[in-house]
Amino acid sequence: LNVVSLIISSPKVISSLSLQASEGVTFIGPDTHAIQAMGDKIESKLLAKNAKVNTIPGFDGVVKDADEAVRIAREIGYPVMIKASAGGGGKGMRIAWDDEETREGFRFSSQEAASSFGDDRLLIEKFIDNPRHIEIQVLADKHGNALWLNERECSIQRRNQKVVEEAPSTFLDPETRRAMGEQAVALAKAVKYSSAGTVEFLVDSSKNFYFLEMNTRLQVEHPVTECITGLDLVQEMIRVAKGYPLRHKQADIPINGWAVECRVYAEDPYKSFGLPSIGKLSQYQEPLHVPSVRVDSGIQQGSDISIYYDPMISKLITYGSNRAEALKRMEEALDNYVIRGVAHNISLLREVIIHPRFVQGDISTKFLPEVYPDGFKGLFHLGMFLFFLRGVSDYCSFTFIV
Repeated sequence: LNVVSLIISSPKVISSLSLQASEGVTFIGPDTHAIQAMGDKIESKLLAKNAKVNTIPGFDGVVKDADEAVRIAREIGYPVMIKASAGGGGKGMRIAWDDEETREGFRFSSQEAASSFGDDRLLIEKFIDNPRHIEIQVLADKHGNALWLNERECSIQRRNQKVVEEAPSTFLDPETRRAMGEQAVALAKAVKYSSAGTVEFLVDSSKNFYFLEMNTRLQVEHPVTECITGLDLVQEMIRVAKGYPLRHKQADIPINGWAVECRVYAEDPYKSFGLPSIGKLSQYQEPLHVPSVRVDSGIQQGSDISIYYDPMISKLITYGSNRAEALKRMEEALDNYVIRGVAHNISLLREVIIHPRFVQGDISTKFLPEVYPDGFKGLFHLGMFLFFLRGVSDYCSFTFIV
């Protein structure tokens, strides 16, 4: 699903979907109109405005050149965010704090956008400094019904890509949650959306929230929503594609317990919080014996991690009756995850989830650079020491006392 979602907004693929529909093949997901409308950041922002969804102040058209970019940035007021209209996954995005950075950002963003998406169009928005990244899961059918399935907190990021997610968020109160949910549903209805989708928002320290984008697909982090609501989102997508109406009303959607997801990557966390690592998995064991653990993966011992695909190894999800329990289980699961043959980011994930700021819910999209201004160095604590010794004991026979 994730591989398809990266290319699903291209005109060629959308034309293919339209052809399949005419031949009686049912695509599990929204129709091509919604995919195109929400896949274009400029068009999606205009649609969001018309649907009365809060949007970030900025320029709604296509920026023609670097000179125009500077003029627009001055009108908006620095800092600004330069981003690719067809972008996603953190690509084609630059923050500019002055005219020089705007010119440089325009050049690099347009080049990266053309290379990554085949579309070099850019837009410029006011940069919301130190925000949270909180998204709303929506589910809609082909009969005009739509629900919001609560939020996911996705603020722990590196290079604008999510690393740790949880549901619900420690930050939202019921009123803000409802307002965000209602606006997300309003946008879904405005584009006649049908299937599961995600409306992403930036939220400032005063709980003001602004539309960021809508992802017209199943998100990597969808399991945390399934954990707290009890809904199987893939099953619901299949039912919607078949033409069935939604089985639930908004009042039926609960928040039961807490769920956390860590993205386990074949990356070296000591280099820019994670640069890809390649090689063969010489040993691989998922911590499925830990209670309330779910692991979504597509690899096994002996698999090759290559340069041709995303370096994600798995999604590690834990669930608890409350946040403390979910985090404690995540800590245990990370300690019992065995990966050898490639570098991986488990040390970073483990340190994040036990960090006092994270435990207190004091987070933003700047968490990693603020906590580790000189880069991640690792913490050699007792738990990881014992984990290391357990690995050593596979090869050496000796007795030690702790």
